[in-house]
Amino acid sequence: MTPLRIVYDGECPFCASYVALLRLRERYSVRLIDARSEPAPARAYGLDLNAGMIVDLDGKLYHGARAVALLSRLSRRRGPLSSDRVADAIYPWMRRGRALVLWLLRRRPL
Repeated sequence: MTPLRIVYDGECPFCASYVALLRLRERYSVRLIDARSEPAPARAYGLDLNAGMIVDLDGKLYHGARAVALLSRLSRRRGPLSSDRVADAIYPWMRRGRALVLWLLRRRPL
């Protein structure tokens, strides 16, 4: 199985739900890394998790909209976010929504 690491904010309801919905374990050896409970491995990537989740697919990194689009393409249920163009257009709104929800839940950014 191809190794796949997903680094996400475990306290973000959107991130956690999105990762849980994906059906990737059928084809990939998935390791989920919650940046809040495992900060060291998350920091090792050197990317801002407040700007988006990180996907490491066999050593190639995807961040933010590209990570979401890749996960959508790899999932059995491909949706509109499978397109890089659509993901690029929607992702800034997803980030704003995440920031608002974290603020409302009184959770600090990473």
